Amino acid sequence: MTRTDQSAPLLEFDEIEPDDDCICGGCCARRRARLRSAPVHEGGHAAARSVRRRAAVLMAAVGTALGGGAAGAATAVAAPAPTPSPGGPAAPRGETPQGEVSGLYGESPTARSFAAPRATAAPVTRAQIIERAQRWVDQKVPYSMSRYWSDGYRQDCSGFVSMAWGLGSSQTTWTLPDFADRITKADLQPGDILVYNNPASPQSGSHVTIFGGWTDSSRTRYIAYEQTSPSTLKRSTPYAYWNNSASYVPYRYKGLSTSNGGSSGGGSASTAFPGAGAFGPGANNADVTRLGQMLVQRGGGRFYSEGPGPRWGEADRRATEAFQLAQGWRGSEADGIPGKATWDYLVNGKGRNIDGGTGGTPQPPPPVNPGTGVPAFPGADKFGPGANNDFVRQLGEQLVRKGYGASYTQGPGPRWTESDRRNVQAFQEAQGWRGAEADGYPGPDTWRRLFS
Repeated sequence: MTRTDQSAPLLEFDEIEPDDDCICGGCCARRRARLRSAPVHEGGHAAARSVRRRAAVLMAAVGTALGGGAAGAATAVAAPAPTPSPGGPAAPRGETPQGEVSGLYGESPTARSFAAPRATAAPVTRAQIIERAQRWVDQKVPYSMSRYWSDGYRQDCSGFVSMAWGLGSSQTTWTLPDFADRITKADLQPGDILVYNNPASPQSGSHVTIFGGWTDSSRTRYIAYEQTSPSTLKRSTPYAYWNNSASYVPYRYKGLSTSNGGSSGGGSASTAFPGAGAFGPGANNADVTRLGQMLVQRGGGRFYSEGPGPRWGEADRRATEAFQLAQGWRGSEADGIPGKATWDYLVNGKGRNIDGGTGGTPQPPPPVNPGTGVPAFPGADKFGPGANNDFVRQLGEQLVRKGYGASYTQGPGPRWTESDRRNVQAFQEAQGWRGAEADGYPGPDTWRRLFS
């Protein structure tokens, strides 16, 4: 085509997307079209989107060249749009960490039809939840807010949990609690979730992880299964998360089955020995996870670089062996495979801990000073290298309660360790103390502030 108007400036166009909060018919239609046409995997999406953008730019340019101006361009680009779905236009895909409630593969006639929980939650065991989560970890499922994996679930954090729980749809962090019961930190077991919802930014500021088990007896870190950029992760995570930690809330799926070693609701798992066949090479079940958690509580945290989890590993064998040796057992009685006696000692808090302490029952607190409610300081001689007494344990447990247990890889226990000193020092520095006042050894002032 020959250019006839030599005085008109040469037009250049940038490829831009409509504003995320625009509610005009054209923008709504383009967002819905982008969702419906999204393939299961990433391939080809970027190219297709580029073609659509260039077509839109070309239409705008043609409208301008024909004399229609801005109005002509708008007429050329904006086609009549279907009536927006209830609740307003669809949330933008591409700038938020989770999509809307949707059916499998995104095939959702109306999103609201999937918003309410089923009358009866589909049963699933803890082992199944962790196995499904691990499957996405192994497949390195790419993170996406608008695409759906080969199993039909949306590839974002809430779609990941929906898949692991076996829901018939991809939920959001705001609707997942409808399928669950709220629990406490002390109740957390593998397969439960931790949810953070940010009212100020409901979609871009919210997140959810699957709890995979504690990594230390002080319960300051846990294994988190999560769907985040660039792909599904399984990693040791500070409780409750790297940021916004205080705002995460634990939940338990209502359809949790009691079979295969799991427990439902807020009740505790059975204390019966599940049988030797539940443990050893090749074992993969919830009983292995529970064994590891009990071993960590009895001082076996140092054997686990991650987990405990449902797959039997060398860490489970070594931790079990260490616990058996701590009871004075030898030979076939300390082979690293739990039998009835080992299981009985663990579930009922019997015997000695791996670190040398006795039993799993917390010790009584030291005497309380009348009028203050603060336990009496037992004296500086009770702490430091070589100290081995209940006051050291009580100090460590209080440090954990106050949030200063990061240096513990096992314990707290009755033997004074460098971990105790570092945690005390962190607490002292948090009071603004420096130098000799923050040497890591508790004095009367440290004790009073710690227990007040």
